[in-house]
Amino acid sequence: MSVTSVLRQRLGERLVTTDDDGFADARKVWNAAVSTQPAGIARCADAAEVSRAVHAARELGLPLSVRAGGHDWAGRALRDGGLVVDLTRMRGVRLDTAGRTVSVQGGATAADLLTVTAPHDLVTATGVVSSVGMAGLTTVGGYGALIGRHGLALDNLLDADVVLADGTHVTAGPDDDKELWWALRGGGGNFGVVTRLRYRLHELPVILAGMLMFPVAEAAAVLAGYAEVVAEAPDELTVMCGFLPGPDGRALPFLCPFWSGTDRSAGKKAVDRLRSLGHPIVDQVVPMPYLGALAMFDGNVSAENHYLLRSRWFPEMSPAAAQALIAGADTLPSPYSALIINRFHGAAARVDPDATAFALRTPHQVAEVIAVWPPGETPDRPRAWADSVVAALDPVALPGGYPNLLGPEEDERARASYGPNLDRLLAAKRAYDPDNVFASAVPALL
Repeated sequence: MSVTSVLRQRLGERLVTTDDDGFADARKVWNAAVSTQPAGIARCADAAEVSRAVHAARELGLPLSVRAGGHDWAGRALRDGGLVVDLTRMRGVRLDTAGRTVSVQGGATAADLLTVTAPHDLVTATGVVSSVGMAGLTTVGGYGALIGRHGLALDNLLDADVVLADGTHVTAGPDDDKELWWALRGGGGNFGVVTRLRYRLHELPVILAGMLMFPVAEAAAVLAGYAEVVAEAPDELTVMCGFLPGPDGRALPFLCPFWSGTDRSAGKKAVDRLRSLGHPIVDQVVPMPYLGALAMFDGNVSAENHYLLRSRWFPEMSPAAAQALIAGADTLPSPYSALIINRFHGAAARVDPDATAFALRTPHQVAEVIAVWPPGETPDRPRAWADSVVAALDPVALPGGYPNLLGPEEDERARASYGPNLDRLLAAKRAYDPDNVFASAVPALL
């Protein structure tokens, strides 16, 4: 009996294989450059089906991978000849308004969560793109617009249900399986399939947010001013910066403030100070719903394009870091590519580094070097550009890097990100997944 036949017996109609008409669409991930061909995709509807899929893969000796929200640039959600545990149909959201918590299934995106909570003026810490899955974001970190006031996404996680490598179901939380709870908050999908996550919610009826874009000639002044602003910024103010392609294809410096405080006048002052750093040619900072703020970046994502990401952590926007970024912006390889700088500060920086697997708790910046090219073009020039930008940042970079932005060939760098927490994380991996079933997780620990 063939592997496909055995999988069909185990998984029934949930299984999609290479012989099925819908396979090509089912195997797609966000990055169209990923061409990995799994043997089958188990489109699970609940934790019991996830458990059956894990058992089936292990019985047949198939490589296993997990697709949660599907926003996968590095192709870790797919393994050649393997079985994909696909959670993209598990997107349910359950709100507890009285307790100010929300539970989501493992495939839910930020938009899924906020669509339910926002009508009640409640939010949790997410990334800055609404289509990103909450499980993949949270288990590795979760930089975002509320990081200063409410911390990383993982700092807002209250507990999680996990299907382990042997197919058993467990709950990880402060009072349940504390070691798994510690490891899940930063160690990624190395320990099992996260089928449910429960988050703390915060009241936020509106956020002052938007885009300020400046002329190319003002890039150095804008980045220098940004460094001064964020060095003394209150928790309520988180500012992204970087370079986005303008109408003529040249990269324009931008600032994207997020003011989450209740004092609207203080927020206006903060934004006015950012405006004063140059002469904005785009000024679209207005009060808006939190979900609307995330939607600002959704338009930059196309499932048809090919993507390659590089990343570095660095402590501050020093003159050397700014010079490296400006040089990279001057040689942008396509009108789709970008340089995005996220800020880590405030509440996130006050968490004890030992409290979660995520260890870097001092204020810092994280650079996303996003190289994009359309189908039919070669990746040589975008790849060379991305590599040159991070090489220029290396003299000022911190050890490691944000694992969600590092590729499989950078697993050693990703492991270095955990610093003194790495040994404990490796011990958790050996305890919960000794056979390395989840070998394609972020980052590979064994």
